Amino acid sequence: MASGLRHQGCLYGSDAEFLAMAVPFVRDGLARGEPVLVATTSANLELLHEAMGPEADGVDYAEAAYFGRRPPQRATAIHEYWNRHHEAVRVIAEPMWTGRSRREIEAWQRMEAGLNVVLADADIRLICPYDTRIVAPGIAEDACRTHPELVVGAAAGPSPQFMAPADFVRTHRTAGALDVAADVFHFDGDLAAVRRYVLDRATPLLRSEDDVATFGIAVGESITYLLGHGVTCVSVWVRAAAGRVVCTLHSDQSLALYPFVGFRHGDALWLTNQICEWLDVSSDAGGCTVELAVPGHRAAEAFGV
Repeated sequence: MASGLRHQGCLYGSDAEFLAMAVPFVRDGLARGEPVLVATTSANLELLHEAMGPEADGVDYAEAAYFGRRPPQRATAIHEYWNRHHEAVRVIAEPMWTGRSRREIEAWQRMEAGLNVVLADADIRLICPYDTRIVAPGIAEDACRTHPELVVGAAAGPSPQFMAPADFVRTHRTAGALDVAADVFHFDGDLAAVRRYVLDRATPLLRSEDDVATFGIAVGESITYLLGHGVTCVSVWVRAAAGRVVCTLHSDQSLALYPFVGFRHGDALWLTNQICEWLDVSSDAGGCTVELAVPGHRAAEAFGV
């Protein structure tokens, strides 16, 4: 069998349907000597562990809520699992949808589409289950658009609804109005000046000097990314918003954007994408925007994030 990513979705509506997919997938991997990782809900982990019987201890388990809390971290975690073993691996990785905002749902859906690109060369067979008992119908429908194949039980086949990843991202991004702060810094090439502005505004909003420094690094990488694409005049503003500290960088100049920037290790904005609560990069006729956020000091103190 040719190496490379095999990315499959599975819509299941009962415990029995989950096990009908997971048990043969896991057993076949173990029989082939392939490392197998299952990242799903704690309930599904218990179901699978019991169903596997004596073979259960040969599987790596992770609770989905902690296996890459954010989309870029999930993509990195899957890649690192493969890279750690240096051979073909099997992964069941269930996204968590409950309680997410529209913005977070869109980010996870972009990741699902992006995995087809950023993991294309990795020798991974990856199944992403969707529990139709709790997942909104629109999310389940889009799973058929982001996965080249769909699995029912032990059978797999092409998804007729699959879309090219870049096309999916382009048609599934909700444009929003810019939330412009009153205090805007106009960057025209003075990196030291914009760094002072960002650190001065972020210091009273973040918990520690380390958090401020990390935020400054993320903003600095974002400016470097824009400069590398020929953007030299950028409006920058920092503000508190819904428990987060948000920095927006906007230029009237449009860019030809790679839709999955920051998802592949070593690429531009990878570090920013790993350390920030969210990173959005967009461009249209009105210009380009980079927006990033980290938890504010109250959220960090309350939840230890």
